[in-house]
Amino acid sequence: MRRKVIIVLAITLMVTVIAAISSYLYVSAFLRQSVNNTYDSVYRLTQQLAYFAENDLPDLSSTRIDTDDPAAVRRALAEYLPMDTNLQNNLESEVALWPNIYDISVVDANGKALLHSNAQLAGKQIPQRPDFRSVTTARFREQLRLVYQPTAVYDVSYPLQLNGEPFGTIRIGVSTALVKDELEPRLMRALYFSIAAIFASLLLAAMISNVALGPLKEINRNLDSVSLGATEELSGNESEHDEFGLVTLKIANLGRQMRDTKEIFSALKDNVDQLMSKLQDGLVLFTRDSRVVLVSAPVERFLGKPRGEMLGRTAGEIFSRDSSLGAMVLDAFERKRPLLQREFSAAGGRRVQVSMDFVQEKGTQIGALLIMRDAESVRRIGDEIEMSRRLSASGRVTGGVAHEVKNPINAIVLHFELLQNKLAQLDPDTRRHMDIIGSEIQRLDRVVQTLVDFMRARELHLVEVDLRRLLEDVALLAAPDAEQHGVNIRREMSREPLPIKADLDLMKQALLNVVLNGVQAMPQGGPLTISAHRDRNLVIAEISDRGVGIAQQMHDKVFELYFTTKKDGNGIGLAQTYQILDWHHGSVEFESTEGEGTTFRFRIPLADSSLESEHDTPVHFETEMTEPRA
Repeated sequence: MRRKVIIVLAITLMVTVIAAISSYLYVSAFLRQSVNNTYDSVYRLTQQLAYFAENDLPDLSSTRIDTDDPAAVRRALAEYLPMDTNLQNNLESEVALWPNIYDISVVDANGKALLHSNAQLAGKQIPQRPDFRSVTTARFREQLRLVYQPTAVYDVSYPLQLNGEPFGTIRIGVSTALVKDELEPRLMRALYFSIAAIFASLLLAAMISNVALGPLKEINRNLDSVSLGATEELSGNESEHDEFGLVTLKIANLGRQMRDTKEIFSALKDNVDQLMSKLQDGLVLFTRDSRVVLVSAPVERFLGKPRGEMLGRTAGEIFSRDSSLGAMVLDAFERKRPLLQREFSAAGGRRVQVSMDFVQEKGTQIGALLIMRDAESVRRIGDEIEMSRRLSASGRVTGGVAHEVKNPINAIVLHFELLQNKLAQLDPDTRRHMDIIGSEIQRLDRVVQTLVDFMRARELHLVEVDLRRLLEDVALLAAPDAEQHGVNIRREMSREPLPIKADLDLMKQALLNVVLNGVQAMPQGGPLTISAHRDRNLVIAEISDRGVGIAQQMHDKVFELYFTTKKDGNGIGLAQTYQILDWHHGSVEFESTEGEGTTFRFRIPLADSSLESEHDTPVHFETEMTEPRA
């Protein structure tokens, strides 16, 4: 809501409240005064009528009535008053003169009308009506309700006495209709006054808001100019400006400082966001009062909450004591003690390694840093490091053995050829044995050469290529074997290009090794799926078969050199695939269930530039088997 509207509504509301209170007080005072005046006037009339009635009584001493007997006197008066025409005429004239008087009666001690302004009710029993004093003593709301309910009649009474003894009562019935008639014009006047005051307050509030907010509009325009960099006309000495100019000048100076600070903060924020997006660990930075000021992207997966909902919240609002993770984190905050690395169950059943340290400056705690790691990723990285270590150690041993075996094989081949030349005239059986020895020596030489090639430093000829094309080529190469085994190769490729930097021959070999293994794992045939898609800065390729699967106890040995479960396998293919992906700064992993199939997943970095040509100039560099990367 705009400030101008708020000011107008506030002033209008204030005037409305004042007008309502004033009208309330005015109407309540007038109503009470009207009721009291009516009661006083009618009560005086009852006194007058009582005076007339008492003075109009006859002298009974000259009659046969025993004046010492009160009962006899009352009976005599009861017989006399109905025949008193003067008093009867007086009652009727008073009713005609007073609009708010409903009737007037003189009743005896038993409530029987001796005289009545309505002659038909004379001599009849008159029912008791509410006392008008209940209206005069009521509160304003009750008075208003009594006046505005359907017209009611109240009694104002005054006792009649004879020789100090009561013998009757003057009753005057008062109607509330007259009070209501007198009150309604005052109520309407108060209503008109309130409405006029409200409209006047609206106009007054609009004028005041324009006067009060005018300078703010000018300052707002100056702030817009400052945000656009137009500050030259605002510079100058403070003595040259009035109060408004001084405020504008200070705003301009603050604007320049804020822009400089914003540029620095923007640069820092971009750098921090870029850094946090690349982290695999989840980081949560808390302030002194345990409020979150920094959250990395992986935390969303671990806690199942968007970062926007966590920023600015306290640890108690994010974590719950119902979970073991939340209870440990909250206890660490309460005790101000670091949380050593422990493993918990996070959102989605994911296992997470959590630790927390408190940040201190000059001995004073200024915040806390919560670190969350995917336990499965940590174990997988450990497995990859162990695999690299094993490959490295095995490679060093294999390289030495291959080098030592290669020299004797060369000497054997040389002397075998000399022996064949000297034994030119051989019988067929001897030549057959010599040929077998020669072929076996050549096979042994190929095996040793394969080992030497596996460990030799490679020169990668990197070109930018669409991984989809590589997978299509691999599918075509594997098609004959797939057809022979009754395997149907399916392709599920992303529609967008998937550019990577790769050595075409080596990458094809790495992919083909896995595809052929999948084909050979399905002796009864079935579908083999090749898929590829983009995941942020990575290209993910998956090769899934429905074969026999890999036994759980063999998962740790799959990428080891010389490990194989096939009778005619040499145990080099998957180790070679692992090494080729490592050379390309990628990774390969698998998921397998015995009897249900296996899925190999390749993670390859996305090329920095978009795919323009597949015949770019190759990039050459030397690589060899090294110690595992941290």
